[in-house]
Amino acid sequence: MIEDLIKAFEEKFGGAEEARLFFAPGRINLIGEHTDYNGGYVLPCAIEMGTYCAARSRDDRIVRMYSDNFPETGIMEWKLDELEKRAEAGWSNYSAGMLWAMEEKDFIPEKGFDVCYLGDIPNQSGLSSSASIEVVTGYAIKSLFQMDIPLTELALMGQKAENIFVGMGCGIMDQFSAAMSRQGHATFLNSADLSYEYVPVELGKYSLMIMNTCKQRELTDSKYNERLAECRRALFWLQNEMEIDYLCDLTEEQFEEFKDLIEDETERKRAKHVVYENARTIKAKALLEEGDLAGLGKLLDESHVSLHEDYEVTGIELDTLVAAAWEQDGVLGARMTGAGFGGCAICIAETEKTEDIARCVGEIYAEKIGYEAEFYVTHAGGGAKEITSD
Repeated sequence: MIEDLIKAFEEKFGGAEEARLFFAPGRINLIGEHTDYNGGYVLPCAIEMGTYCAARSRDDRIVRMYSDNFPETGIMEWKLDELEKRAEAGWSNYSAGMLWAMEEKDFIPEKGFDVCYLGDIPNQSGLSSSASIEVVTGYAIKSLFQMDIPLTELALMGQKAENIFVGMGCGIMDQFSAAMSRQGHATFLNSADLSYEYVPVELGKYSLMIMNTCKQRELTDSKYNERLAECRRALFWLQNEMEIDYLCDLTEEQFEEFKDLIEDETERKRAKHVVYENARTIKAKALLEEGDLAGLGKLLDESHVSLHEDYEVTGIELDTLVAAAWEQDGVLGARMTGAGFGGCAICIAETEKTEDIARCVGEIYAEKIGYEAEFYVTHAGGGAKEITSD
């Protein structure tokens, strides 16, 4: 990857020996889905796939961007003083949006720069390639121009870029995970106040397997923002009688007591998932710390059922993968991960059986869906960093 990145930089911009190299990971979320924009807990961990970039400052106010993943778009050029979303800019809106968000916080680069990207996150997989490119861009800028920016602030600026510049109403989890993850750990994050703890991911004879539906999707055109609006309306109904700031301020018992305040049945189902998922995430942290992987697997299963029945974001592709995984010997639990509507699922699988599990699940999926899924075994990785010669 690094050799290919340097080669692409040299071909497009020249002087690759002067470029500095950076990386930010993608992520999976072990549990805690659609809670991060509802003030709840999430339990993500970075994966070993992510976005690499090579960057070098310029002597003017021009920013030139190139992605070797999208060579057909060529070099995208931006001016530091004229940053606004452009439909024809495609992928580079995420990078330009990060630059815009940094300037909004008065972190303004003194000069422009050339930057070349290369990532190994499968496109549209739901493994947070957008947050990865936002965070690696921000990390490169802060490093090139010696800006003192805490990584938590960098994550918030990435979220702002996606929410406002790109127009995707995501929560903080993806950017926080890309910026703040620790090798070998999941991050137990309270999205309401950004307090967090690192939880060791010690799976013993088991591994995390990612199962990619390979379904084409575009979240900004999906029902993601519709779910966000439904949760806000559910919260509004509850706030008529309760002093809460977020749906996740409720316990399961409180939800059952006050759920009839939510007049719309669909919005009530959305709120139920959020509240119960938040409770599952808190339980999952404890089980992971105790080493109770079987108990954790059951929570993953319950999470997927809730995402299917109450939040309705799974779809036939994800449901097929997860149901097939449930049938396999050596699988402790499985669920969709990420926003849904396609993308990926995860399972906790016995390491020695991962190849057989992938083959069996893949055969069931291809027969039912009509095209093949992809499978990757991953480990909990670290957050954004500069790549040095050593």
